[in-house]
Amino acid sequence: MIEFADVKKVYPDGTKALEDFSLKINEGEFVTLIGPSGCGKTTTMKMVNRLIEPTSGTIYINDTDINTYNIHELRWNIGYVLQQIALFPHMTIEENIAVVPEMKKWKRKQIQDRSKELLEMVGLDPSVYMHRRPDELSGGEQQRVGVIRALAANPNIILMDEPFSALDPISREQLQHDIRELQQKIRKTIVFVTHDIDEALALGDKVCLMREGRIIQVDTPQQLVLNPKTQFVKDFIGERKSPWQTAVDVIAEETESSIITKSAYEERNYPDNGMFIIKDEANKVVGALTDGHYTKDVTVLENDLPLYKAADLLQTKSQLVYPIIKDEELLATLTYKDIITYLRRETAAKDGVIQ
Repeated sequence: MIEFADVKKVYPDGTKALEDFSLKINEGEFVTLIGPSGCGKTTTMKMVNRLIEPTSGTIYINDTDINTYNIHELRWNIGYVLQQIALFPHMTIEENIAVVPEMKKWKRKQIQDRSKELLEMVGLDPSVYMHRRPDELSGGEQQRVGVIRALAANPNIILMDEPFSALDPISREQLQHDIRELQQKIRKTIVFVTHDIDEALALGDKVCLMREGRIIQVDTPQQLVLNPKTQFVKDFIGERKSPWQTAVDVIAEETESSIITKSAYEERNYPDNGMFIIKDEANKVVGALTDGHYTKDVTVLENDLPLYKAADLLQTKSQLVYPIIKDEELLATLTYKDIITYLRRETAAKDGVIQ
């Protein structure tokens, strides 16, 4: 979908922003760019819609050099969400959402329907919000409008430049949750710049950790935490992340030892003792067995749920094994033993003890 091939950026004053930068972002993938200040993450993102031009190298969208696209059409087909929300203060919310669709010559009825659809999607009642102006909205509400304005013309790519960093912690956490849910519905290709490692790990399908204009490691959040390739990666994550904030899919057991298939259950091919999660052919959770007894009442955990929230939930349940799901598909399982093992390892690592 998006590919950077040997991209380099040197500014007129000699500052090297990017060096030998190569990265592939697949269609529908949510990629977070993270790293110290000045590492080149915002420069990288702004190159996608040609707000910044590379010194050398090539950027492709759908295998086509972006320089071959008409620059206005390129930008109309890429949504852009900023930290400084930049809603037009003299326009209503509906008029703000309509800016790009109007440029693309959408019909009035189509724009109205799209505005209502998007407002409902982020929990803002169209009958209440469409005719308000930005200064009548809270910061969190304005940022939701900023997000859906970027989605208005149904672009395939969304660029998000630290969109939640100016918000208070409660609003920020709520919007992170909202954007994860929204992505499950819309499946856009999202490039998300953040300076917050917890945000990067919580949101990204893939995390790109940068330093001095170079990629240090690109990986899933789970692999980045469990298998840092360099001391810099280990330090960058370790200095900023409490183990209790770790997403449950980082801790979960990826083996099939606590999972059986629906067909195995129907054929009565399963152990008599222990708890097992049952999955169907589509990798969906359809029930569980505990010491041979079936139940379809199974508590599942979303893959990005932080450990401290999972622990609160587990205290109220009697389940021994918890399925971890993403987009309703089974990823792995989690037990109390997995949690204790992870916390012991993290504590030992911080104390300098080799396990």
